[in-house]
Amino acid sequence: MDTNDKHYRNPEAVLDLYERPPLATWPLLSLQHLFSMFGATVLVPLLVGLDPSIALFSSGIGTILHILITKGRIPAYMSSSFSFIVPSVALMKTAGYAGVAQGTIAVGLVYLVVATIVGIAGSGWIDRALPPIVVGPIVIVIGLSVASSAADNAMMNGKHYDLTYFGVAIFTLLVTVLFNMYLKGFWSNIAILLGIVCGYVLSVALGIVDFSKVISTPWLKLPAFEFPYISYTPKKIYWDAILSFAPIAFVTMAEHLGHIMVLDELTHRNFFKNPGLHRTLAGDGTASIFAGLVGGPPITSYGENIGVMAVNKIFSVYVIIGAAVFAALFGFVGKLSALIQTIPGPVIGGISFILFGVIASSGLRILVDNKVDFNRKRNLMIASVILVIGIGNAYLQIGSFQFTGIGVATVMGILLNLILPREALSEE
Repeated sequence: MDTNDKHYRNPEAVLDLYERPPLATWPLLSLQHLFSMFGATVLVPLLVGLDPSIALFSSGIGTILHILITKGRIPAYMSSSFSFIVPSVALMKTAGYAGVAQGTIAVGLVYLVVATIVGIAGSGWIDRALPPIVVGPIVIVIGLSVASSAADNAMMNGKHYDLTYFGVAIFTLLVTVLFNMYLKGFWSNIAILLGIVCGYVLSVALGIVDFSKVISTPWLKLPAFEFPYISYTPKKIYWDAILSFAPIAFVTMAEHLGHIMVLDELTHRNFFKNPGLHRTLAGDGTASIFAGLVGGPPITSYGENIGVMAVNKIFSVYVIIGAAVFAALFGFVGKLSALIQTIPGPVIGGISFILFGVIASSGLRILVDNKVDFNRKRNLMIASVILVIGIGNAYLQIGSFQFTGIGVATVMGILLNLILPREALSEE
């Protein structure tokens, strides 16, 4: 059976794309996704100077929009992008949110333009540009490029190494591994959530959780929405915002492609063909436009949630929808939002060791399953370049524009695959 047929079922899945979880377990499975992405989602607006509650709300609604546009076929979670932090901080000082909003909307429009081009020209080029020797190392890079972030969360208390923090991170890591390996059925499926809870309880016992913000925050709190011509009136078109944000959209597109590749591998589908790359790009772009209209940061797909699916083998779109609904609602529940923000860095770090590592391992699996021969110099050269540039984050900087290491590695891998001969002269 065609794996893109709606009636196909992935034999490795605990819950496949269109399977709805039982009502009793659905909320916990969705909360697991919420907790996994929460830290990164609220960190972006905190660094930029935006309201974290709006980021939660826009991520939830943006995810639902993406699912609708992709015909409910892709279990991808959309949330705050780190790629736009530097220009966002600069614009908040000079133009306020009006500048950030125009840049964020410009990002979405770039996605829509590219999606239209892909829809007209087709996506047949993807198979030629992205064979397993390119896809595998890129997926490995997606997982390992953020390894240092996980390690910093696990070790660092501010700017200082903290042995207690590291102990909490390792404890969270180990209990999550044990839950995943030795629990059965539903309890094994929520191993990540259980690990976060256990790490959090230990953190409270060790006194590294600050509840002051939870106490001072009201139960119900309306996010500080930024609606154009209601909350503020744009004084002009901020071309500097548009020109600084729009090129970075191509960086996040490269990451978007990588995430779709990982989801293809996990779910045994080809989302590039069905529902089509044009729909996945349009969904991503629409999510960013919505965020820009309500006061949020630019939106992109999240690897943390892909990591959760890789661990528990639950690919249900309904679980992702549940996480999106919780995120949107939590934007209005002040105390719950504040409570989740108290989850300390070492707990997130310990969980991230697993989530990011599983993504990287999925890249290895692509290479193994496709029997990529590393005795061939061509394959060795392509993989080596992608891995070192991507993991080392050898980014391209031109003025304020920065093309991340993942983006550079992806472009280099595609170019080498297209221009290198099938056999080196010494192998002929």
